[in-house]
Amino acid sequence: MNFPAELKYTKDHEWIRVEGDEAVVGITDFAQRELGDIVFVDINTVGEEVAANEVFGTIEAVKTVSDLFLPVAATILSVNDAIDASPELVNSDPYGEGWIVRIKLNNVADVDALLSADQYKEEINA
Repeated sequence: MNFPAELKYTKDHEWIRVEGDEAVVGITDFAQRELGDIVFVDINTVGEEVAANEVFGTIEAVKTVSDLFLPVAATILSVNDAIDASPELVNSDPYGEGWIVRIKLNNVADVDALLSADQYKEEINA
């Protein structure tokens, strides 16, 4: 499994990549493997401010639906249009083309409290 060191992670299996006062959020390689074939991603919070660890959408696989939790307090700016047409990108490229949302961070420093790649690997016993 792949765990890019430049990202931060949550115990709920989301990752975040900070880009100035914005960030990109997706699910980890571990999460997509656990879910199986992803068929739909539903984000209905665009334009809304969402608190840290609150649900910002759902991800549907063939056999299950899981909530998506925002790693830090932020406003949802946009959804990755590519995963609307091709939700399988979340499986094939979870850290690249399969990202889920772009957010505007309330406080960039909040990201510091998240897990490093090594801490996340320990969390999932990888």
